[in-house]
Amino acid sequence: MAFNILFITQEDPFYVRLFFEEFLAHYPHRDEIAGVVIAPTMGKNSLSKLVRQMYGFYGPVDFVRMGLRYVYYKLMNRLGRAWRTGRFYSIRQVCEHYRVPVLETPNVNDPVFLASIRSSVLDLIISVAAPQIFRESLLAIPKHGCINIHNAKLPKYRGMLPNFWQMYHGEKAVGTTIHRINAKLDDGDILLQRESPIEPGESLEALIRRTKRFGARLMIEAVQGIREGRLQPIPNNSAEATYFSFPTGEQVREFKAKGYRLL
Repeated sequence: MAFNILFITQEDPFYVRLFFEEFLAHYPHRDEIAGVVIAPTMGKNSLSKLVRQMYGFYGPVDFVRMGLRYVYYKLMNRLGRAWRTGRFYSIRQVCEHYRVPVLETPNVNDPVFLASIRSSVLDLIISVAAPQIFRESLLAIPKHGCINIHNAKLPKYRGMLPNFWQMYHGEKAVGTTIHRINAKLDDGDILLQRESPIEPGESLEALIRRTKRFGARLMIEAVQGIREGRLQPIPNNSAEATYFSFPTGEQVREFKAKGYRLL
């Protein structure tokens, strides 16, 4: 019996793309993926605000490095070079390669958008770095609800950039959690959870890239478990939760002072 799933994400050529490369290469039921919905990057933030935030995080040298890399990815994506180089430069390219439909919407909670996805008779919606909060009208659409992947061992390290904060606090390993989505951020019941060691000398970027691919494999396991009805949710205990927002410039400097690298 078909098990129709829909992804909601944002376009990110650096890291989220790696999740989709891994997932679509190994998921055995690609024909049952109703689509990948791409919402505006970082939610409703303006481009100027996003640029200022990234500059404050990376600092001048790494900001220029990331900027040049971003321009290169955008150019290669426009030229459609993935087929010649064997590499992908956007989530859209990955989806097109595997013949998975790509949808776009400025607002995942818009009634017109919700009406359009109801016709797909969805079993599951999966958030992968989705930039907008899912409202009740969206959560109620799929038969088995909505799930999210979070790169920390919930309930600890809820919020933004969990890999950064786990390194910042001297953790020896980072978590990956697949959990149900409810009305609160990173609060739904836990379906699967694993840990990955932080390798000696590993940069934040290298850790993120590695855990995106690891998370894709864990998501395949979770989808199969939901499909077969064999996952036993466990509480995501709010009393034990910690929450972190986007790092300040001072916190990034402290991160580097501890011997860690962003890139």
